Amino acid sequence: MQNLKSVNIIISQLWEFYNERRCIRTYAGHSQAVRDVNFNNTGTEFLSASHDKMIKLWDTETGQVLLILLHFVDRNRRIVSTSDDKNIRVWEWNIPVDFKYIADPTMHSMPAVAQSRNGKYLAFQSMDNQIRTMEPLTNFRWKSKKIFKGHMVSGYACGLDFSPDMSYLISGDADGCLIIWDCKTTRIFERIKAHDDVCIDAKWHWHEKSRILTAGWDNVVKLWD
Repeated sequence: MQNLKSVNIIISQLWEFYNERRCIRTYAGHSQAVRDVNFNNTGTEFLSASHDKMIKLWDTETGQVLLILLHFVDRNRRIVSTSDDKNIRVWEWNIPVDFKYIADPTMHSMPAVAQSRNGKYLAFQSMDNQIRTMEPLTNFRWKSKKIFKGHMVSGYACGLDFSPDMSYLISGDADGCLIIWDCKTTRIFERIKAHDDVCIDAKWHWHEKSRILTAGWDNVVKLWD
């Protein structure tokens, strides 16, 4: 298994998850720090979003930039991006102009996005300490009854993720905690003190479904079982 990560410099790195856990490939092409990266479902391509205000599509194997435009949706035919100006844009594949623009006065900046494994739901980390959800296959409508609260992320772009069976939603927070919500009730299922500083990202393992990865500003990455 391989894991892609962005670092607070102008490159992205592909790491081997098992065996030697070494960096096996480096991708350079942004002029400022890389903020986020995201694979398509097959792992053959990925998107990188940078502070240089560009989103780039890469070939994982060759390292070639295929398209300059944060998440693949609707059977990989569309891409969703967020930005600090409190809006969400949806892009059609191979068309460098957004086809849908989502913004309203109540929205806050949403710097992190996660998609459910079946592609039916998107979760957005909002800077008002909420996680809001929508259905990308039904005209990108907000789900008013599926709002997750109880964590502190204001000022931090903490990553989030769905469990493989979509029963749970996880997120890091500013207090260094890993928060696990029940997706059906939207209530907190468990709160774990994961890091000594901000827990900046949390991802559910794609293959070993009982495991979760967290990354903290304490310079530690942890694997939870």
